[in-house]
Amino acid sequence: MSAPSVQQMAQELLSQTPAEVSLSLRLDNLSFEIKTNRPELAQELEGYFRPFMQAPDGEPPITVYALETPAWDCGLPLEPKEPEPGKAKIKEEYADLPDGRLVRKRLTGMVFIFGGDTNLALGPCLENPNQVINFINNRQIQRSLEQGALLAHAAGVCGSSLGLAMAGRAGQGKSTLALQLMSRGVTFVSNDRLMVTRGQDGPIMTGVAKLPRINPGTALNNPDLKKVMSPADQERFAALPEDRLWALEHKYDVDIDACFGAGRIKMGFGLDMLALLDWERDAGPCRLAQVELANHPDLLASFMKEPGLFYLPPEGQTAPSQADYLKVLAGAKVLVLSGGVDFERAADLLAEELQRS
Repeated sequence: MSAPSVQQMAQELLSQTPAEVSLSLRLDNLSFEIKTNRPELAQELEGYFRPFMQAPDGEPPITVYALETPAWDCGLPLEPKEPEPGKAKIKEEYADLPDGRLVRKRLTGMVFIFGGDTNLALGPCLENPNQVINFINNRQIQRSLEQGALLAHAAGVCGSSLGLAMAGRAGQGKSTLALQLMSRGVTFVSNDRLMVTRGQDGPIMTGVAKLPRINPGTALNNPDLKKVMSPADQERFAALPEDRLWALEHKYDVDIDACFGAGRIKMGFGLDMLALLDWERDAGPCRLAQVELANHPDLLASFMKEPGLFYLPPEGQTAPSQADYLKVLAGAKVLVLSGGVDFERAADLLAEELQRS
């Protein structure tokens, strides 16, 4: 028996659970219509995306359905998604269908069905709104990569006239550094993903509508971020030894508007500088040096990002190479932060570069 199509599955599910609540979003240059069966979910999504929203235009929107349902058994054999290097836990399983893909989150039971014009999330959405948010953002990434953008594992900020991307291996602190720069007056572009394209005057970066998530140590060491923690949490985590605090995984969402003031988000900007984090704890003073990116393929690899399960490449599209990334980044000033991890000094050095350049 052949597998059902994405369109058939979506039609059947929507006939059983009509999505009668609608929400319009515009993120960067894309319009979205979010349809759901629960007004509480629409309200939560509207509140989350509000700082990123722009005025709507006349373009046909990308429609995304988010259905609050019990955990759903699709009845299909699912293949586990192998974890990324350095990680052991399998979080997702999937099935490729004739016209798209189905992905299931093992821990939450959330299911995502997508392909062509069909984009459907179902399951306990109200318990897992971040997974719905990520699905919407992945639809933006899908459209951007279809149009030729390259995906980067990087944070982005911008000054009055120049943009800066920051990349490094997992756990190097690009989000923490971006927020330290926010405290020095720059504007937020993106926390963990950038789409990079080639503009008339050089590379352009586009962010995704995702608020930063930080560990307690990041919040404690930046006065602008302490408000994300309760006074009790501040006292509890401040008492921990530095090594334990550094390794702790306990995330807080950073409301940019609440921490830094309204109007400090801009989803698209020129990518004039790229800072690559190649530092280690207790490795001496933090240093900043300009380099030729072509001479540092290992550092370039930390900037490159595979799209993952939620991207369906158009037929014939091949994975981009390091040469493709070098081409799109041509003209950007490339800097390397080495030596010891020192977020305040690094933020000062990069803020000076933004002003000097």
